[in-house]
Amino acid sequence: MADMQLVVASKRVEPQYVEMMVPLYSYGCERKVKKTLSHLKGIYSVTVEYDQQKVTVWGICNKYSVLSTMRSKRKEARFWKPEDNVEMEDDEEEEPSPSLPRKGFNKPSLALMKARSLSWKAWKKVFARSLSF
Repeated sequence: MADMQLVVASKRVEPQYVEMMVPLYSYGCERKVKKTLSHLKGIYSVTVEYDQQKVTVWGICNKYSVLSTMRSKRKEARFWKPEDNVEMEDDEEEEPSPSLPRKGFNKPSLALMKARSLSWKAWKKVFARSLSF
């Protein structure tokens, strides 16, 4: 017990607003954005303004983690203020990008990609023809 330290939390953590410019193509995109961001820990409210293509998040959060979560759904998402975007781009430039592909990672063949896109009726026809021999 003598080894334990007491740390006094002197700073009070306050919620902040994070404003982002997100391309929204339909009202379904609006719902998708709200659902994605509302599940983050510490988020109190999400406001989406479809006409301005603006998303405002209010809560106790890291604004860069909110943006990275938003970019998982909309790649073109960025902060509303241009000076915040400059900071984000500087952080991305420092990370070295891997030039070689990962081991064991193979792209699926074109035949498999086409096979996955077949509808249920097309699958029934394929199997009906293969069993008719």
